[in-house]
Amino acid sequence: MPKASVLTDIQTLRKRARQHIDEGSVTAGYSANREVVLELLNASLATELVCVLRYRRHHFMAKGIHSQSVAQEFLDHANEELGHADQLAERIVQLGGEPDFAPAGLVGRSHAEYVEGNTLASMIREDLVAERIAIDSYRDIIRYLGDQDPTTRRMMEGILAMEEEHADDLADLLVAFPDASEGKERSTKSK
Repeated sequence: MPKASVLTDIQTLRKRARQHIDEGSVTAGYSANREVVLELLNASLATELVCVLRYRRHHFMAKGIHSQSVAQEFLDHANEELGHADQLAERIVQLGGEPDFAPAGLVGRSHAEYVEGNTLASMIREDLVAERIAIDSYRDIIRYLGDQDPTTRRMMEGILAMEEEHADDLADLLVAFPDASEGKERSTKSK
């Protein structure tokens, strides 16, 4: 029977598990640059928090004949983005970092912008733009992680799948608001 040379022998595993025990789940086998991963995760956390705030504002500011169903969509997305933020914060802590929830500089750390929108159509458009930014940045993070940190990669893949679903939802809403996709309406504020 061939020897399973790709597996670490049990004595070595036991010895390594006792070393650097204060590092929790981060073992010697973790091959990613932890500082870079923590930076990427904190930027993603900021992105999710900015999206939560924008979606919640849109939920409360939605007005017009179609506003009730669109406002509910905004609220659903806000709650799902908050769930993503929680996942990211938890992973940051698992990797020995500190999640950055500081309001000062939140937009600067975020990949997505905080654009309020002043009509239902412009709110939909701005949320779709933010989802598209998150999709591309999360794909880049997933590629960077590769096989170096499969746990974080899988988490980011799950978040990416939800962001793609959000983008599809918003793109479908543009059918009801064709002027939103053409950019005819412009939001009044960018913070």
